[in-house]
Amino acid sequence: MRRTNTFAVRPRSEQDERLLRDLLDASASLWNELNYERRQNFFDGESVWDTADYRKQYVGVLGSATAQQVIRKNSEAWRSFFAAHEDGEDTAPPGYWGNEDEGRELRTYIRNDQYTLEMGDRSRLEIPVGSDLKDEYDLGHTERLRLEVAGAPKWDGKQGRLELYYDELSDQFRAIQPVTVDKSRQDSSLADETAALDIGANNIVACTTTTGQQYLYEGRDLFERFRETTREIARLQSKLQEGRHTSKRIQRLYRRRTRRRDHAMDGLARDLMDRLYAEGVSRVFVGDLTDVLETHWSVRTNQKTHNFWAFRAFIDRLACTAEEFGITVEVRTEAWTSQTCPNCGSTDRTTRHQDTLTCPCGFEGHADLTASETFLRRHETDVPRPMARPVRFEWDDHQWSELPYSHESPKEVRTDQSILQSV
Repeated sequence: MRRTNTFAVRPRSEQDERLLRDLLDASASLWNELNYERRQNFFDGESVWDTADYRKQYVGVLGSATAQQVIRKNSEAWRSFFAAHEDGEDTAPPGYWGNEDEGRELRTYIRNDQYTLEMGDRSRLEIPVGSDLKDEYDLGHTERLRLEVAGAPKWDGKQGRLELYYDELSDQFRAIQPVTVDKSRQDSSLADETAALDIGANNIVACTTTTGQQYLYEGRDLFERFRETTREIARLQSKLQEGRHTSKRIQRLYRRRTRRRDHAMDGLARDLMDRLYAEGVSRVFVGDLTDVLETHWSVRTNQKTHNFWAFRAFIDRLACTAEEFGITVEVRTEAWTSQTCPNCGSTDRTTRHQDTLTCPCGFEGHADLTASETFLRRHETDVPRPMARPVRFEWDDHQWSELPYSHESPKEVRTDQSILQSV
């Protein structure tokens, strides 16, 4: 069973930080030089595999094993490109990690047997350094660069290739460590309850469980920040000189926009599964989103469906996180759940206005929470009406926090004008 640890690392001194930056920058330089030659060969109709021996050129800075891993990672990127090309996908060849003038992306890869990760009171990560850098920074011949580890990696097992990079968004160095763990490490659900999720963009997840609990993760503020960054990217692109398509600042904004969204989605998946596990949920139904990403006339709607939502990636995150808790995720059709009245069953008389679903029979409730409840009832015969008011969450750039009006009813929230304006 493959799992991934992510954690921050910290240089112990200013000199160590300069050394680490030089190491990552040299890796980016290696990637760019190799990638440039392969791109030229590709466009000239020649083999991308027939290149100079860049490992020898960078062994003094990176060490043989690390230089080999960067080259191997680039080869993997090209193989993926060719595979997608054969499948008829219109994809571009692998790109560069920035450039020397505007700044490279600081990133490297360390072979699984070349680094040491020790956890405890003084957690640390040790990585190899090329002989040239050792001499420049006066490291001993056998010494490696030692970094402090912030956080507690969850998974312990056979370690894979370590990815080490500088995250501009959080202004810190981070590590990604694939780990192969025994399936016996997988948690087991406490009971046999079920949950159903309605996924959207205004409200990213609306959840109803057979225990009578409901959760709502709001996404409007997230999307607005995403949209603000998109507008700034467009403004900067309009000021580029003729013939230029991007800049370092634009690329940084693209990365920041994606990382901010992915960070929130990762946090949501983790927070939701933590709560469902505590509720004894063993199975989660998620709507089939195959037909969701159709083209809409609204530019704003297109931004949500094609750029911001990233539905497939989010469902993959949910499924991967759920597996850690012994929870299964099943994709089922959710057709008409957003239009169905839970009281009379009507689908053609209901009206949705923003977050409110109403029906002439007298029903009025939160549209997405109602959809998740209807979705759950389609697949479970014994579903009680929610016993408590829904718990609402919003993202504060670090975690999903419960809103102060979380336990108020939807009608109370809607009639409070100060809250209505902020939502």
